[in-house]
Amino acid sequence: MAFLQIQFFSKALQVASTAWVIMPEADMGIGVNASGARETPPQVLYLLHGYSDDHTIWMRRTSVERYAAAHDLCVIMPAVNHSFYTNEAQGERYWDYVSEELPAAMHSFLNISDRPEDTCVAGLSMGGYGAMKLALTYPERFRCAGSFSGGIDAVGLTKRRPVILDRVFGVKDAQGTEHDLFHLLEKNGGAAKKPRLYISCGTKDFLWEDHLAFWPAAEKAGWDVTHSEIPGFGHEWALWDREIAAFIDWAYGSGESSGTQKR
Repeated sequence: MAFLQIQFFSKALQVASTAWVIMPEADMGIGVNASGARETPPQVLYLLHGYSDDHTIWMRRTSVERYAAAHDLCVIMPAVNHSFYTNEAQGERYWDYVSEELPAAMHSFLNISDRPEDTCVAGLSMGGYGAMKLALTYPERFRCAGSFSGGIDAVGLTKRRPVILDRVFGVKDAQGTEHDLFHLLEKNGGAAKKPRLYISCGTKDFLWEDHLAFWPAAEKAGWDVTHSEIPGFGHEWALWDREIAAFIDWAYGSGESSGTQKR
């Protein structure tokens, strides 16, 4: 896989921004399994980081490069600081950046597929929230979306972390707003084209209760959901490494059927 660090000036953020990208090559080298079947621009995964991390973390703590190589997959990993992938009330316009400017920039710089059926988004913790927000807001843009231990209950978060989240969302209660994923599930549940959703969490995670509320709400609203619960795991990289491998295979490979899984 080729590794690229792309730095460009963001008009949305009014500052230089960085994204890490891994791209398939014709020869991946010894010890890396690749399909070798690509004749068209590669499919794309936007992979989002969590609250305490940055764009480097997926490459540093998982084997995502090997997992992507097996599917000739381009993976784009942007940096968004503590923004919750949102136009911050007291900060920068990260939603505009990640939903509009970043994809446009990546397609101008890279020879990658621009087809929605070749495009997925996923993330962990805060990145799981961002991935779901992108997919539920713009369902026509993605084939699949994944949340691993996602901070998917913005309503609860604004109550548990009011100082930080007032700065980001600018509201005391996010219920019924564009920040509320449960609201977006209902609002866009009738969309003509909707991505499949992959939602997973460890049973010892502090966000477990949020996870238990979200996936049945998604099913009730008419979304195609694969729900995975992993006994014994908390909010940890040992889980996220195996989940990004499982998600890539599910989204770009054999694709397990929807429903509840225990691994």
